[in-house]
Amino acid sequence: MSDEHAPDAGPTIPSAGRELVPGGDNAIAVTLGLLGDEWNLWILRHSFQGAKRYSDWMRIGGISHAVLSSRLATLTGAGMFDRIRYQDKPPRYEYRRTACGQQLWSVLLTVWSWELRWTPDEGVLPLMRHTTCNRLFTPLLSCASCGRPAGVRNVFAEMGPSGGWTRSVPAATNRRRSSGAARPPRVVPQTMELLGNRWSAAMLGAAFFGATRYSEFAERMQASPTIVADRLRTFTELGVLRECPNTERADRVTYQLTEKGRAFFPVVVSMIAWGQRWFPAPEGDAISFTHTTCGDAFTPRLACSECSLELDAPTVSVETRTADLSRGGTPNTL
Repeated sequence: MSDEHAPDAGPTIPSAGRELVPGGDNAIAVTLGLLGDEWNLWILRHSFQGAKRYSDWMRIGGISHAVLSSRLATLTGAGMFDRIRYQDKPPRYEYRRTACGQQLWSVLLTVWSWELRWTPDEGVLPLMRHTTCNRLFTPLLSCASCGRPAGVRNVFAEMGPSGGWTRSVPAATNRRRSSGAARPPRVVPQTMELLGNRWSAAMLGAAFFGATRYSEFAERMQASPTIVADRLRTFTELGVLRECPNTERADRVTYQLTEKGRAFFPVVVSMIAWGQRWFPAPEGDAISFTHTTCGDAFTPRLACSECSLELDAPTVSVETRTADLSRGGTPNTL
C-alpha cells in the first residue's frame, strides 16, 4: 500500500487536540490512551527522526499496513498530525506534526532518558545531544517559575475539577494483542509496562498520590484483588516499588516507590502537562501541581544536565547509535 492508498483519517484538527466532553474521560485518560500504545510511540519516534510519508514508516519495517493506517488515523484524529496532500496525480499525502504533536518532544526526551538510565538493554534508543553546548545530555526537570530543580519530593499534586480515578484511566489501550500479532521493536519496554495497561497506569498514579498499602491501591484503582496483586508483583519485579515492613501489622507489608520509581516522575508530569494543554476538560484541569520550593503553580521545564540551559526542540538533536559520534553523527533536530 503506497501513500495514495492510505485511508483518509477524516478532517484534521488545527494545531490543537480537542476539548473533551463534560463528565467523560479527562486529559489524563486521553493522554494514556494515545501514549500508552507501543505503535503510536514508534510512529511518533520516527516522525521526530524524519518520517512523514506513509512509505517512510513502511520502509523502516516491522509494521503492517493495517496497523500503520489505523494508528495514523488515530494520531491525525487526535490533532497530533495534519494529513497534507503533496501530490495530486496520483494523490499522495504527508503526515506533519501539528503544534500539539510537536510539543511531545519533551515527553519523548523524558521517556528515552529514563529508559537509558534504568533499562538493561537500551541500545536501540537514540542518544540526545544539546546543540547549544554540543554535548550528550540528560534532561533535568525544573520549575518554569523559579528555575530550581523539581521532583516527586517537592512537587505537590492534588485532584482538580475534572480529576477522579474513574475519569483518569482509559477504558482500554491497544497494547494487548493476539500472540500472532505484529509487535513494534521494544524501544521503551519498561515504560510500556507502566503505562501500556489501564491497571498499570492506575497503580502508577496511586503510588505517586501516596498509596502504600494494598487496601489503598485497591480502593483507588477499583480493581479486583487478583489484578491489584498482579500489578503490585509486576511493579516490584520491575524495581519501581519495593516491599517494606508494615509497622502496624507484622503480617503485612507496604509498598514504597524506589529511586527508579521516583525517577519516572518527569515522564508522568510531562505527559500530564501536555495532555491538559491539548485536551482540556470544560470543568478544568484533572490535576494541579505546586512547586513547594517556591510556592508557585508548577509547570515543568527541562534543562540540560551539562550546561544547565533550558532545552527547546530546535537545540536538541537525536543520534542513532550506529552514527559516527566522533564526527557528530547524523543528527535529526527535533
